[in-house]
Amino acid sequence: MSTMLPAESDGIFADIVDDAAASKTYKVGFDYEGLTNFNGYRYDLDAMQQAIYKIIHTERYQYLIYSWNYGIELEDLFGKPVPFVYAELPRRIEEALLADDRIFGVDNFQLSHDRKGNVLCKFDVHTVYGTVSAQREVKTRV
Repeated sequence: MSTMLPAESDGIFADIVDDAAASKTYKVGFDYEGLTNFNGYRYDLDAMQQAIYKIIHTERYQYLIYSWNYGIELEDLFGKPVPFVYAELPRRIEEALLADDRIFGVDNFQLSHDRKGNVLCKFDVHTVYGTVSAQREVKTRV
């Protein structure tokens, strides 16, 4: 996401500068139960890794604090057959992550599932700071 900031100008109208999202953010600790703590800052690739985690673990349209372009739509995949989840999950991950203008590609999807029907998707995310490996699991059965 980017913001439009006015730049200084000697004319009547200021030139507009597109300022990409910052690469410095608070360092957030996560575990299996969610948020655990805030501890310092993250920069560049480390900040992108945290941003990717947050995007793919935030259900789109569920939280008013985020724009409708933020997050991923996975809720309707719960309870669906594994082959359907295999077909949909990579597309939804890619769509969610490419909404961030610091991310320019998502590929190398590797899908697997266990006997309970939980689908694990591993993939690479290409950012302006480098490549990050990530993963997301979807439980297809309650």
